[in-house]
Amino acid sequence: MQRKTDITLSITLDENQTPEQMKWSAPDGGVKQQNMEAFFLSTWDKESQESARIDLWTKEMPVDQMQVFVHQTLVGIRESYLRATEDAQMAEAMQQFCDFFASERNLKEVKKSN
Repeated sequence: MQRKTDITLSITLDENQTPEQMKWSAPDGGVKQQNMEAFFLSTWDKESQESARIDLWTKEMPVDQMQVFVHQTLVGIRESYLRATEDAQMAEAMQQFCDFFASERNLKEVKKSN
């Protein structure tokens, strides 16, 4: 039996078309109008063999948090790549870059804010 579900993104823009507020909802996952400061969305077009991306962040997103967000995204991409391809050699190379990125940006020192 086929089933449909929705994930929605709501973006409030300022007069310069810059995101001021962003929220997302995934009712099946229990998420309703949750605030977010940034998101990266990638899609794959089978016909054109190309990816399409939407990368947005609010003007209030601090650089140190963006660095952590990008790092965590890279780690997640590495994990997805490994699960999808079982290419341990490339996944290790990707992990080395993720470690380098974290080291260069001193991300281990970043504290969570409440």
